[in-house]
Amino acid sequence: MYDILIIGGGVVGALCAQAFSGYGVSVRVLEAQSDVAMGASGANSGIVHAGFDAKPGSLKARFNVEGARLMPALCARLGVKYVNNGSLVVGFPGDEGSIRALYERGKENGVAPLEILDAARLHELEPNVSPEATVALYAPSAGIVCPYSLTIAALGLAMDNGAELSLDFRVDRIEDRGDHIRVFSGERFFDGRYLVNCAGLYADGVAAMAGDDSVKITPRSGEYLLLDRRCGKTVSRTIFVAPTKMGKGILVSPTADGNLILGPTSLDIEDKEDKRTTSEGLARVLDGAKRSVPGVPSAVITSFTGLRAVGNTGDFIIKKSAPRMLTFAGIESPGLTSAPALAKYAEETLRAEGILTEKKKDAVSVRRPARFMAELSAAEKDAWIKKDPAYGRIVCRCEEVTEGEIRDALRENPVPRTLDGIKRRVRAGMGRCQGGFCSPVVMRMISDELGIPFSDVTKRGPGSPLTFGKTKGEDR
Repeated sequence: MYDILIIGGGVVGALCAQAFSGYGVSVRVLEAQSDVAMGASGANSGIVHAGFDAKPGSLKARFNVEGARLMPALCARLGVKYVNNGSLVVGFPGDEGSIRALYERGKENGVAPLEILDAARLHELEPNVSPEATVALYAPSAGIVCPYSLTIAALGLAMDNGAELSLDFRVDRIEDRGDHIRVFSGERFFDGRYLVNCAGLYADGVAAMAGDDSVKITPRSGEYLLLDRRCGKTVSRTIFVAPTKMGKGILVSPTADGNLILGPTSLDIEDKEDKRTTSEGLARVLDGAKRSVPGVPSAVITSFTGLRAVGNTGDFIIKKSAPRMLTFAGIESPGLTSAPALAKYAEETLRAEGILTEKKKDAVSVRRPARFMAELSAAEKDAWIKKDPAYGRIVCRCEEVTEGEIRDALRENPVPRTLDGIKRRVRAGMGRCQGGFCSPVVMRMISDELGIPFSDVTKRGPGSPLTFGKTKGEDR
C-alpha cells in the first residue's frame, strides 16, 4: 500500500512526486511509456511564459504567473538550465490594438514589468526582426527551459528521496476500495491511499475510470522545426507575433541549450498517438517564422510533433474526480510554466487532506546537472579528468558529451534504457548529426551498464528496434 499514487510521468506528475517526496510518505509514479517525459513534456517549445496571454481570473492566469515566479529557483535547485531571455510579441501595421490589449491583460494578471516598444526600440533589441514590424510587447520576465530535463531531474530527485517508478504501466482500470484506491494495468496493480491524475492526453480516461465523465480532452497537434546551434543567436528573445482569430501564430526562439526552435502549428486531431510531421505543416512553420524573422536560416537538424491536451472548458481542469483522487487535466500551454505552481497546489491539497504531514529531516533537495563538462573552464575540466579519465573521452562530438556523463546518467534516477533516454538526459545524439556518429557507442554503454544484450537496446522502447540480428560473432 502506497500513500500516494501518481498517474503520469510528465512534468506535472514529476514535480508533484518531487514535492511529495520531501514528506514521510510512500510515493509511486505510474507511467504508460518506456521512459518519463515522452508525452507533451518531451515535445514543446520550452517557453516559460510571462503570463500576459491568459484570461484574467482563469486558472491559467493564476498558475502561469506563480509558476513563472517559482521556475528560476526550482531549476537552480534541480540542476536544470534556465535562461531569463525575455519575450516579444511583434506587431505589424494594424496590430496596435491587439498589442495594447495584451499589455492591459498582463497588467491585470500581475505581470511586471511589461513595456510596449516602438519600431526603433524593437529593432534595437532584435535587429533580425522583420523591418515591417512597428510595435511589440516586451516581457522581460519570460524565460526558456528544457522541458524534459526539468521532468527527469524532478522525478530523479523524488526517487533519490524514496519515490518509486513503474514504466510501461498503462492504466486500464481503477477500483475504489473504500479506504484506498486500486489502480490496474492488465493483471498488475498498486494500492494507494490517494491518487493524483496527471495523465496528460489520457487524463479524461483516467478520470472516467473513477466515475468522473465530465472531463474531455482533445489532442492538438503542433509541428516544430529545430535548427542547428549555430543559428541560436539569430534572436536573443522569444519572438511571438500578435494573435489573430486564426491563433497565436509561429514563434521563433532560442532554446535553453542554444538551438533555435520554430513552431508550432495548431491542429485539433482525434488520434492521441498521432505524432507524424507533414511537409505542409513544416512549410507553414518556416513561412510563419519568416514573417517575424525573415532571415531565419534553413539549417534544420530535426523536426517533430508535440500533442497538447486541450480540455473542454477552455481552462485548466483541476478537480477532485473522486473522494481520494485529484485530477489535473487540460494542462496545455502555459502548462510547463505553470507546473511548479500546480505541484505546489497539489502539495497544499494533500496537506489539507491529511496525507502529507511531517517533512523528512534528511530529504535531498539539490541535484547536480546531468550534463556539465561542456560548461566548465579548462582548469575545471582538467580537475574532473584527473579524478576520472572517462570525463575526458568525448562520445558525442556535436554536443561534446563525455563517456563519464553518459555513464553517470545510466546510474542515476530515473535510469534510461533507450537511446532516446540518453539523448533526453545528456543530449548525446541531439546535435547536427542526430546520433549518426555516437549511437553505436551509446548503445554499447547501455548494454554494458544495464547488462542487457546489445540487440535489446531500442530507440524509444518496444516497437523501435535499432538492430535486427548479428552478421557474425557473439552478441557483443
